[in-house]
Amino acid sequence: MISIQNLTDFYSRNLEIINMQAEGLTHEDSLIQLPFRSNCLNWVVGHILANRCNILALLRTEDLRPEVNLDHYERESDPVLREGEGVLTLEELIDHLEESQIRLAAALENETEESLQRTAPYRDRPERPLSYWLFFLYFHDSYHVGQTEILRQAAGKDDKII
Repeated sequence: MISIQNLTDFYSRNLEIINMQAEGLTHEDSLIQLPFRSNCLNWVVGHILANRCNILALLRTEDLRPEVNLDHYERESDPVLREGEGVLTLEELIDHLEESQIRLAAALENETEESLQRTAPYRDRPERPLSYWLFFLYFHDSYHVGQTEILRQAAGKDDKII
């Protein structure tokens, strides 16, 4: 089993990678679409934020949704194709991700190996131990973090981040 501290560190590392991939990009850069079916950097970062809110909810911690509308970034939402209502700027998304990381680290600090064995529902899936969902959602987080590299390059950068 992955320790609580390792899980906290892994989520933190993903945020560091997002920050590195977004460095020097504008909000307009984050709206650039690839020439095939995919989502832009803005949607990917917003979706990671929505995912982090789901994690906070599983940990019974206040997430950012009461103050931040993330409907445009939820699972199976329409892609962000341009500026519009409900589209947050890249800077706002990253600021909210920073806040979510602080809340996530604090929530995980209050957990124990035993408490992570309590069962919890997630969406329409069967109940599983909370530790299962935290790792599953870390995988989901990492999957989308991996997409940020090509989306950075689509914005015209020709560099190597990691």
